Amino acid sequence: MNDRRIWRHFDYVLLAVTVILVLFGLAMIYSATRDSPELGNYAWSQAAVAVVGLILLFAVAVFDYRLLANLQRPIYLATIGVLLATSVIGHVQLGAQRWLSVGNMLIQPSEFAKILVIIVLAKFLADRQRQMDKLRTILLSFVLVAIPVVLVYDQPDLSTAISLLIAWGVMVVMAGMRLLHIVLLGGTLLISLPLLWAKLQGYQRDRILLFLDPSRDEFAQYNIDQALIALGSGGWLGQGYGSGIQTQGRFLKVRHTDFIFSVVGEEMGLIGAVLLILLLFILILRVLRAAALARDAYGRLIAIGVATTIAFQATVNIGMNLGLSPVTGITLPFISYGRSSLVALLIGIGLVESVVMRHRKLEFQ
Repeated sequence: MNDRRIWRHFDYVLLAVTVILVLFGLAMIYSATRDSPELGNYAWSQAAVAVVGLILLFAVAVFDYRLLANLQRPIYLATIGVLLATSVIGHVQLGAQRWLSVGNMLIQPSEFAKILVIIVLAKFLADRQRQMDKLRTILLSFVLVAIPVVLVYDQPDLSTAISLLIAWGVMVVMAGMRLLHIVLLGGTLLISLPLLWAKLQGYQRDRILLFLDPSRDEFAQYNIDQALIALGSGGWLGQGYGSGIQTQGRFLKVRHTDFIFSVVGEEMGLIGAVLLILLLFILILRVLRAAALARDAYGRLIAIGVATTIAFQATVNIGMNLGLSPVTGITLPFISYGRSSLVALLIGIGLVESVVMRHRKLEFQ
């Protein structure tokens, strides 16, 4: 496991892009919060967590991911247990019960559940490669994911629940799901839409309706309008770091989390925003490269799950800032403030590094 020869295959490009994104995120969080005492020292708090996350990245990379296959059941049970504990004794904030208090820090277990469920699901599907043409296998994998999805949704956290389902969908397709079953499940989803709509929280339905008809609630539309103004006012080169009128004037709310992409667009301009998207695209490509190089289905599916999660979060967050998707609380990977999200994603990158480092058998002489 600690053979130095595995480091020859370490993806230093993936690491470099990850570090650049983290540093870029810290810079933008600092700019968005530096003159806002009510937001606290968010940049420094995120920086401290980033150091811990990078250490965990290397620790996970050194650890042979294949050993996690033997821990599939304990990992799954621990994930369910922690999510249940969050529902019972979790910290309530802004009407949501999503956090557990650990010392002086609040941890969001659902962020780590994204990575842990990928590990468990990858093992389940890898063990059943020859049964992927059977509907029973697909349904069992869905049940495996549905339990944490229900627990996460109950917090309530719709965006994370959808993220888990998206990861499941892509992973089962890449594992060999039949086209017939894809059509069957897609049809079932369409038929179930009225029931799913009825199960949504009131504010969740309001966000979707507001996206479809912005004129229905001018007050709720305020943040979206300010985000679009910030993006539009940035021009090609931006207004300058720390000089965004919407950002520094505090017209743009939740600018360090949900709408941080608008901060980038306002202060760094179109070029800065495109550069950020390009960096995220390169990172996702490097993760998919690890999937292509993986020596087994387990490693390949882990990498696919991590790539899907990052791609989904980035697409939804950027789309929300551009007014192309409903507003959600989902973070922009490595950029938005969110300590649990950042650490979980860095652990995910560590898993991908572990896969790519072991894509070749070591030759003994």
